[in-house]
Amino acid sequence: MKIVKQFPLIILIAIFLISCRTSTNKDYPRNNSGKNIDDNAKPEKKRMEIKFSCGEDGINDYLDDGWNILKEDSQEKICTWKSVPATKDCNMEKDKGCKITKPDKIGEEKIYLLEK
Repeated sequence: MKIVKQFPLIILIAIFLISCRTSTNKDYPRNNSGKNIDDNAKPEKKRMEIKFSCGEDGINDYLDDGWNILKEDSQEKICTWKSVPATKDCNMEKDKGCKITKPDKIGEEKIYLLEK
């Protein structure tokens, strides 16, 4: 009777042992000793995004360093802000609630995507 109760356990252990064997395929052995020649032929490329705004332009420093421009984009940007009174009777120094901040100078922001 003990053998009948232990029979499913013996089958389960046998299945685990059989499934854990290492399989070897002698017809097609693996050879991972060689390296891919193309991996060393192409060096890793670096990419970077830089922004210049409000009249700044330092892109020539990057171009002289060997970077190439992949993409160039520009958009409008507010360079400076100024505070003005909301009404004619407003004293901005005494009453801070009547001060309005609005754009003073509007410039251009250039965004460059570079690759080396």
